[in-house]
Amino acid sequence: MKPSEVITIVSLVLSIALLLTLAYVYLVPSTSVRDLAVFYLYTTYNPVEKYTAYSPEGVTAIVWDYRGLDTLFETAVFYLALIAGLALARRLFAETTVSSARAGLSTIVKTVTRLTAPMIIAVGASIGLHGHLTPGGGFQGGSTIAVAPLLIIVIFSVYYLLASGLTTNKMLALRSMGLAGIGLTAISALLVGLLKGEHAYVFQNMPKPDSLVGLPSHIGEFLISGTLWFFNLFEAMAVAAGFTMAFIVLLLVKEVSGNERRDH
Repeated sequence: MKPSEVITIVSLVLSIALLLTLAYVYLVPSTSVRDLAVFYLYTTYNPVEKYTAYSPEGVTAIVWDYRGLDTLFETAVFYLALIAGLALARRLFAETTVSSARAGLSTIVKTVTRLTAPMIIAVGASIGLHGHLTPGGGFQGGSTIAVAPLLIIVIFSVYYLLASGLTTNKMLALRSMGLAGIGLTAISALLVGLLKGEHAYVFQNMPKPDSLVGLPSHIGEFLISGTLWFFNLFEAMAVAAGFTMAFIVLLLVKEVSGNERRDH
């Protein structure tokens, strides 16, 4: 072994040992819980407490109730990035043509895909729509749903997906509907407050100490946690459509670039 290799290995081992030592010294778990954490744990789902998010899933309550504006801005950034990508690739959609449906992998693989794709969508919808009750949420559910069109692109081809009607324009419309739904849900309590002549906030879910306006926590016997169920629904729509658009654009760019190289 060369001296330089020995020095590299020793340096790497010493660096890892130093990082582990620092982590042990400064990141030792504390036995006490901070006041903010106590507040979250106490108010996330507490039916006997007047001020609660009514969501058994604490992460969803934090994402869409306690820090909803941050989540909205993150969703908007993703949307603008997709719009920019579509604008850069707009020439592709004018020049590409739908190829034969016989493209893609074997018939056996296609048949299996036809069976599994609806199951993937069902699982993704369950993850999204139950995100206020169990781990998951709109982003996770939408990402899972987007696996179905990605699988179709890989197995059948991107042109098959376009011929089936899952075009970028339709996905853009679906994503815009999802974002519009998120926006309306965010101001729903404020609108209710204006109609009642009472004080309310943007992104308000349940009643607050200085605002008694709140969204229903249940529909019949079903717990929806006020706005949280609707946020997850519209976020799942927006994310699934957004990722599908991204997959179509990336695959078209790859195929068109490959065709141009062959032509030259």
